[in-house]
Amino acid sequence: MNEPSRDCDLLLTGGSVVTVDDERRVIEPGAVAISGNRIVAVGTDEDLAGYRAGRTIDCSGHAVLPGLIDTHNHLFQGLARGLGEGMPLWTWLTDFMWPFSISINLEEGRIGAKLGAVEALKAGTTTVVDNHYAPSDLDTTLAVAGAIDEVGLRGAVARGITGEATDIARRFNLAGELFSYTNDEEIEITATAMEQYPAGQRVEVWPAPLNIIYNDQELVRRSVALAREGGVGWHTHCSERLEDPPTYLEEYGIRPVEWLYQEGLLGPEATIAHGIYLDDAEIAHVGETDTGIAYCPISHQYIALGVMRLRDLRDSGAPIGLGTDGPCCNHRQDMFEVMKQAILLQRVHTLEPTISNGEEALEMATREGARYANIEAGVIAPGKLADIIVVNMKSPHLTPWHRTVSALTYCARGSDVVHSIIDGNVAMENGRCTMVDEEEVMREAQARAEDLIDRAGLHGLLTPWRR
Repeated sequence: MNEPSRDCDLLLTGGSVVTVDDERRVIEPGAVAISGNRIVAVGTDEDLAGYRAGRTIDCSGHAVLPGLIDTHNHLFQGLARGLGEGMPLWTWLTDFMWPFSISINLEEGRIGAKLGAVEALKAGTTTVVDNHYAPSDLDTTLAVAGAIDEVGLRGAVARGITGEATDIARRFNLAGELFSYTNDEEIEITATAMEQYPAGQRVEVWPAPLNIIYNDQELVRRSVALAREGGVGWHTHCSERLEDPPTYLEEYGIRPVEWLYQEGLLGPEATIAHGIYLDDAEIAHVGETDTGIAYCPISHQYIALGVMRLRDLRDSGAPIGLGTDGPCCNHRQDMFEVMKQAILLQRVHTLEPTISNGEEALEMATREGARYANIEAGVIAPGKLADIIVVNMKSPHLTPWHRTVSALTYCARGSDVVHSIIDGNVAMENGRCTMVDEEEVMREAQARAEDLIDRAGLHGLLTPWRR
């Protein structure tokens, strides 16, 4: 009987390996062997001492953990970072985000996504679901996917689909230039983009009816059918405002997630951003169908949306991932901050310190995020994708270092990440991107952002001090 090969391409040694595997092992000191784009062995340094590696990285004094998965983002919004302060959601959309979005051109969409991808990578994100909707023409959609791929991230460009304006969109002053395509054109553009970035690639394109509340119902049905035909996920916003379910109920005689369930549109390929205002039946439907929900605690606080029923959703069995929700209602692509806020928001809302903890937050950022995105990642175990980050634990804010999971979820920040390995490739090494020139990306983004804000007529949002 042949002995298994003890050769590997990359060997990580000496670190505190937080596996987030089924046994939730933390191996200290531990080692991870990688061949190609897969993990081939995990254990103590002694266990893996016989491996012959093409390259070895000493991770002593560092934590080694699965790459973080951002389940809901809008990377292009980085060009308007810091604007839109203190607005309720619909005002934020109509007076800020919509004018900004309809003014963007292809090159601005591309560099905005590239800047966001660089920032995410440097902060430990290895997979991102990027809900891109501005502009959403074919060439820009492909350019955004290309930018994410070029930086080295894994992810999905969930192409925002608006289609023909509905009565609800008109009623809330959302209709206009963003609703520029017919329903047929939306499906055709998305299908063509999916052909270029199909299922199974490191970067995929998904259909994304932008918001169940104001999308045409038939367009939602067609978007889901397209996703299922292509073997990819589909993405949407739903029930993020207190008023959303009542608005939908008034218009259609049914709550939005109940409608999705009755239409057979929920399932493992369905991913919903926010889902704050789900009733008991809708939570049961989400759990029954393994529909993913993106919990975005920072944006939920920033726009004062409300607090997700995390405990009930987790108990339902639904995959609950964490999301940054983009640079305009989070301002930083830092999933470590999101993990911490995911815990604290639940505690202060319930006045119960045991309602959530660091272990749960780390699970949502890794293995649950992978379940949500339907990728074989989020866990350090043999056979899983080699999406791994290495965090420097030798800093004053991480000293003394007692419990690794607690240190990561409460003390660490994105800037502590030193190495990011995605698909077996070292996409960031010693804090520097290996595939793109970070300084050039920042220079171009700054120049294009200034021109875009001027062209969009958003000067009033640049006031140095806003009350």
